[in-house]
Amino acid sequence: MSKMPIIYVVSDSVGETAELVTKAATSQFDSRDTTIKRYPYVESKQDIEEVISLAKLDQGMIAYTLVKPDMRSYINELAQKEGIIVSDLIGPLMDQIQIMSGLTPRYEPGLVRKLDEDYFKRVEAIEFAVKYDDGRDPRGILKADIVLIGVSRTSKTPLSQYLAHKRLKVANVPLVPEVDPPEELFKVSPDKCFGLKISPEKLNNIRRERLLSLGLNDQASYANIDRIKTEIDYFDKIVSRINCPVIDVTNKAVEETANLILATYLKKNKGL
Repeated sequence: MSKMPIIYVVSDSVGETAELVTKAATSQFDSRDTTIKRYPYVESKQDIEEVISLAKLDQGMIAYTLVKPDMRSYINELAQKEGIIVSDLIGPLMDQIQIMSGLTPRYEPGLVRKLDEDYFKRVEAIEFAVKYDDGRDPRGILKADIVLIGVSRTSKTPLSQYLAHKRLKVANVPLVPEVDPPEELFKVSPDKCFGLKISPEKLNNIRRERLLSLGLNDQASYANIDRIKTEIDYFDKIVSRINCPVIDVTNKAVEETANLILATYLKKNKGL
């Protein structure tokens, strides 16, 4: 009866991709004695020589994902010399993509893993921004990378989402004169807080348009200029107490404000 060979999965990174593809291939065979040995972080010719010796000793074969051309050539050359079967799982596809696109590969191990980590960090940050939007849970203030403070309609939510796509966890807190700010706001580092200020006239126009879009009377107190000035005075009082940076968003697009916040945050948190 035929026997499944021991398969060495060799990678210049963690080896998850190579192992997954190898398992998918071996699953097509009626064999319960499949042995797969992962050999990750192969970074030198000495590593290749070692795995070749092990595979020869086990009378096994090698399936590999090595992105650097010199490493691919060396493992093929040495395997042929020692009579070991090897299967290049990523090289031929990279070669074909290069031919079709005219682009040159980066030849940097572990990029898939880095991309995955980046994706999940972004998703986590977006979920955080939704959970701690509009001050709905003050516990998020102390967990956040950035805390946005402002009166209603100063683009706190879209800014939170924009920054979340940069993998930053953002909480935002609305300031209303009749409601005391959460205590957490005065415990967080001022370097993480950003006040969003806007001119009374601009805010008046934004709020009136908002009321009309909802089918409501644009003369409501929400859009009253005196009420707006009261809210902005309250905002000034709170940010002075916190002693955090203030950005005037009156004539700025969300992207422009976000870039200012990001630049300031990164400058003050270089070690993070």
